Amino acid sequence: MLLQTVRPNIVQAIRAYRVEDLMHAAQDAGQHFLYANLSEAQSKQDVLEAIAQAFLFPAHFGKNLDALHDCMTDLVHKSGAQPGFVVVLEQLPDNSKFDREAREQLLDVFREAADYWGDRKVQFRCFYSFQ
Repeated sequence: MLLQTVRPNIVQAIRAYRVEDLMHAAQDAGQHFLYANLSEAQSKQDVLEAIAQAFLFPAHFGKNLDALHDCMTDLVHKSGAQPGFVVVLEQLPDNSKFDREAREQLLDVFREAADYWGDRKVQFRCFYSFQ
């Protein structure tokens, strides 16, 4: 039910949603639930490494935004039909090493992934929060 209240193929602040509720909603809908707690991350490299570890990216992951884009789109698409995605990026850093511009660049990758999956009629919702 929860996912029916959030339009598909969107990247938005988590606001009133709880991570646990989003996880259960993804499970109920048969969608992938990808969660990364970034509270320990301070820099762009830290964020990318934490996402790669949490999302179980392959060892050859390049730890840059292009590689993140590839992992969130082409790599997954090549593995077959997908049921949909609920992604949570919790506690994105807010400091001089990961400033507003860095956050927007990261979120742009997820916006592009949302568009990519939307073009393929696959639901992709990404929620984020800041430290």
